[in-house]
Amino acid sequence: MSVSDPISDMLTKVRNASMARHEKVDIPTSRLKLEIVKILKTEGFIKNFKKIVQENQNFIRVFLKYDEENEPILHGIEKVSKPGRRVYAGYKGLPRVHNGYGTLIVSTSEGVTTGKKAAEKKVGGELICTVW
Repeated sequence: MSVSDPISDMLTKVRNASMARHEKVDIPTSRLKLEIVKILKTEGFIKNFKKIVQENQNFIRVFLKYDEENEPILHGIEKVSKPGRRVYAGYKGLPRVHNGYGTLIVSTSEGVTTGKKAAEKKVGGELICTVW
């Protein structure tokens, strides 16, 4: 399968698996995807993740998180910057996600980080996705 935007494909797999109440989802690995998954873990949107090797291919296995009533913690995940339209913002222009209840993931010159941490460090960058 040829994917023109692997990050968008990853976000769609996680969103669909969460809505279908799956326990886990496997994603082909890359450094950027691994950084995004680490942020999802630290922000509490997923339970855990681990790197696995299947049939000589590397994958990231993401374990999804649900509340007591089996409702997904991850309500939405949306790509902001797309291959046809890249979106950049300075640290003063970083948008808030769902009035501060969501998380913005930004690729800065100092690495991939959340919007809040980027604003604290006073660095802007490419807006990758929003999670709520």
